[in-house]
Amino acid sequence: MAKSEGTTMGMRLKLLLPFTIMIVVLSSTKAASEVAVSLPGCPNKCGNITIPYPFGTIKGCYLSKEYRVNCTTLRVANTSFFNLLDISLIDGYMRGLLPMGFHCYNKAHKIASKLEPKIRLSRFQVSTTQNLVTAVGCDARTSIKTVTGEGYIAGCLAMTGCDRLTNGSCLGMGCSQVPIPYNLSSFRIHSQSNTEAQNVGNWSHNNCTYGFVVEKGNYTFLTTDLDNLQNRTFPVVLEWSIGHTSCEEAQKNMSSYACKKNSVCLDTMTEPNRSYQGYRCECAQGYQGNPYLPNGCQDIDECQGGQHGCIYVCSNTNGSYNCSCPLGQHGDGRKGKGWNGCSYNFQAVGNSVYWGVSMGTAASLVLTFIIYWGLKQRQIMKSREIFFKKNGGLILQKVLFESKKSSHIAKIFAARDLENATNKFHKTNIVGQGGYGTVYKGTLTDKTTVAIKKAKSIDESQIEQFINEVIILSEVSHPNVVKLLGCCLETQTPLLVYEFVPNKTIFHHLHEQDYISSMTFERRLNIATQTAEALAHIHSTTQIVHRDIKTLNILLTDDYTAKVSDFGISRFIPVDETHLQTLVHGTLGYIDPEYFRSGILTEKSDVYSFGMVLVELLTGRKVFSHDRTESDLGLAMYFTSSLERGHLLQILDDKVKKDGVNEHIRYFARLAKDCVELEGKKRPNMVEVKEELRELQQSYLKSSIMSKKIKFVELDDLLLFD
Repeated sequence: MAKSEGTTMGMRLKLLLPFTIMIVVLSSTKAASEVAVSLPGCPNKCGNITIPYPFGTIKGCYLSKEYRVNCTTLRVANTSFFNLLDISLIDGYMRGLLPMGFHCYNKAHKIASKLEPKIRLSRFQVSTTQNLVTAVGCDARTSIKTVTGEGYIAGCLAMTGCDRLTNGSCLGMGCSQVPIPYNLSSFRIHSQSNTEAQNVGNWSHNNCTYGFVVEKGNYTFLTTDLDNLQNRTFPVVLEWSIGHTSCEEAQKNMSSYACKKNSVCLDTMTEPNRSYQGYRCECAQGYQGNPYLPNGCQDIDECQGGQHGCIYVCSNTNGSYNCSCPLGQHGDGRKGKGWNGCSYNFQAVGNSVYWGVSMGTAASLVLTFIIYWGLKQRQIMKSREIFFKKNGGLILQKVLFESKKSSHIAKIFAARDLENATNKFHKTNIVGQGGYGTVYKGTLTDKTTVAIKKAKSIDESQIEQFINEVIILSEVSHPNVVKLLGCCLETQTPLLVYEFVPNKTIFHHLHEQDYISSMTFERRLNIATQTAEALAHIHSTTQIVHRDIKTLNILLTDDYTAKVSDFGISRFIPVDETHLQTLVHGTLGYIDPEYFRSGILTEKSDVYSFGMVLVELLTGRKVFSHDRTESDLGLAMYFTSSLERGHLLQILDDKVKKDGVNEHIRYFARLAKDCVELEGKKRPNMVEVKEELRELQQSYLKSSIMSKKIKFVELDDLLLFD
């Protein structure tokens, strides 16, 4: 009888166990809640356009009047001519349609019709990186001007006859494009014949000139456009922010601070390629939703849909998840993303089922569990393979870890080690943020302080940049290049681990009030020399072109040693080649104009960018500034023209002036001017720049020592005289 009861119990447990396991697995996931877009009770649509808070359509539904959307006109606040298409919370962009400006002439060379729209965009800025000024016509000139008067902001020319036009080409023949300057929110679009219609009678079929601002990639030139563009509107990208202060200032008044629970604040002034005032909010890592709403950032359940690196059981937590052992297995007590430290224990299985169950029952349970475990393991292995490939693991294995040329082999870090180092990537450990993602400060178990770079999201372009940076930095070993310690592929987004450089960037020391006093001319000269040595090294030994040299990408140690960082868009140029044809990447204002026009990347492209760094070091001015006059929007042109007019003193930073305008400062300025020559062939190479800066540094040091000796002698004479 006992045997029969034991057998019956065993069969019941055998039948129930799979269902129990299924219930446990299902209960470990939670359904994704619908993410709120607007305030409770507020409409969140204008037709098919989503209107997320802080924007709104009726009173009480927007943060302030600046963010009110009129659903009838599709206008935002006090903007003119801008018809809304969509608003993005993720990147702080707003898309809409803007009209063009045009002039059409009759056979008598008189203006037959024209439009010169005066565009006002309230507090919103036209994105410098997402748009282009475009001129269309056989003899067209398009100017972006101030709303009143003749102040010139930007412009381009399309100077050619109508006999050399090519569909799809906008390189000056019938169509021309140039980038937008920073801080553009009020302007008018003026387009006219460059020769003031003197040659209208010679035009074969074009009697109009057109000018407009358009989102990159949203206009393709066609020869038929020469006569039928008058009524067209074009998509344009604006940038929006909250308030007019930095995150730090905004957080002093929590009652008006816009970033809510589980979100982080981004300073728009320090984000790559942005310089407008204010801040943006973003849901913290592990959360999604609207960061401007109370409880708007909701936890992401990574355990759903295979968005985790667990081998066994995944348990969701707020902002993260944990991996643990399934029933009947044990580990060493550790938990963390991707932890695989489980081992099987037959005795534990027997004890957990029922004490005293017969061996037949135990065997049935074990068999059931093994079948379940096998199916689960098969699914997990497949998921891991996809996850590893998505993070570029196969490419890294092939190109990096099997390479014998690497100066040092990057370490592969376990996700749990980096989680422990950063307190699970807590927001208090954030030391930098931008378009690429977030940088965290962390401390490893051996007490090494590191910087961990974590991308915002995963797409093919970011994976390519991630792999590119690992490969390039593994080829570089130089005291003035930030050192890559390793990477991690076990997380949803791949991670890069660097040495931690504590003293912020050149940008901070030049442009933030708390740091400016540290930047003497001698220190600026030393930083410039060290940066030049790093660039000369990567050009001459590894044929790498950085492509994004700027003051935000040069870090400083506590003793002000320069460290070049951020090689995500760098490229190798083969030894037997002098250039590389690429899509244009970089930061507006630092990009080599020759590279911008042609797409041909050379080492001289880095020389131009470095020249702009030298100009910043000398003048203390940002490449684009809020308080600049229209004639002074381009720092390179302003600097060069000031030198040619003999106005060096007027453009120097106050800290540099304190040293006096001596020959060392003049030489430094002349070298900067040589580096920002418009033609690449007129610029020196980085090895030549390095040598000139070394000589200047040594000369300055000798003169400083001599000056101190003279002062000492003079003081000694005074003492003797007394």
